[in-house]
Amino acid sequence: MMEIIKKTNQKVNHLILGLASTGIFLVILAVLIIITQFLLRWLVGIVVLGIAFSFFYAAYKVWSLKKEVKDFLEKWGVK
Repeated sequence: MMEIIKKTNQKVNHLILGLASTGIFLVILAVLIIITQFLLRWLVGIVVLGIAFSFFYAAYKVWSLKKEVKDFLEKWGVK
């Protein structure tokens, strides 16, 4: 039981780290948008890519957590 809690904690920590780093990235981009109009289109594209990356990363983490739970339940004989 401790194994599943440890792995779940690790997955949640990685999810938090990924979302926090994406947030920091978006704040830096917001500052750059305010500073200059020249980079506006480029920065909007980067923001969209950052948001897309965060969704892909969150989906991967949820899938990975689901896989760990499924493996744990199979190990204990629950179907």
